[in-house]
Amino acid sequence: MYPPFTPDEEHHLPNVLSAPRFATYLRATGNDRTQALSLYHWNLQISAAFLVPLHVLEVTLRNAIVEAIENVHGGTWPWTQGFIRSLKSPPPPAYSPKRDLLLCAEHQQTAGKVVAELKFVFWERMLTKSHQSRIWETQFFHVFPDAPRGVASARRRSELRTDIEEIRKLRNRIAHHEPIFPRALNEDFGRIMRCIHWRCETTARWVKEVQNVSSFLSIRPEF
Repeated sequence: MYPPFTPDEEHHLPNVLSAPRFATYLRATGNDRTQALSLYHWNLQISAAFLVPLHVLEVTLRNAIVEAIENVHGGTWPWTQGFIRSLKSPPPPAYSPKRDLLLCAEHQQTAGKVVAELKFVFWERMLTKSHQSRIWETQFFHVFPDAPRGVASARRRSELRTDIEEIRKLRNRIAHHEPIFPRALNEDFGRIMRCIHWRCETTARWVKEVQNVSSFLSIRPEF
């Protein structure tokens, strides 16, 4: 699958990567150093490949949610008290959507810049049931027009939130350079594509054409 590692690479790479980090790959390959390096190499490549659909998903998702918020609270929603009061604010160290928004809104001059600064988890929390009656009852199928119909918006919103929560876990592992090979990556990829599709079927088709996640999934090392 990959060019063979040189003796120097087999000697130095595991040490440079660190013993604890490399141990995860050794355990997965029966302590075979060469196979562990091959798995590490593949993990690097599949992680990089996921960045393309994850990029489109994140931009697509937050733009859809911003559209829904604006339709209810107006274009100045980051500074609108009605919206701010609707956000949860659990005590630290738990993540607080309200604190995140207030901090971003304090230092940014436009709603667009606030959007760019808010954490990905903010958008996930916007999909919780606490926002169902105010926002999603009327807005879900408006901003996710290609989501399957035939059920209540609350169910589709809950399904989307579940997908996004799992996608966020994948995204965070990639961002922190952690191994993702133990995950059910086919399912992760399916979640990403489904979420994009719900917003825009055309965009999902385009992502399928430009991504190479599926190519790397097809050559996943087996040990």
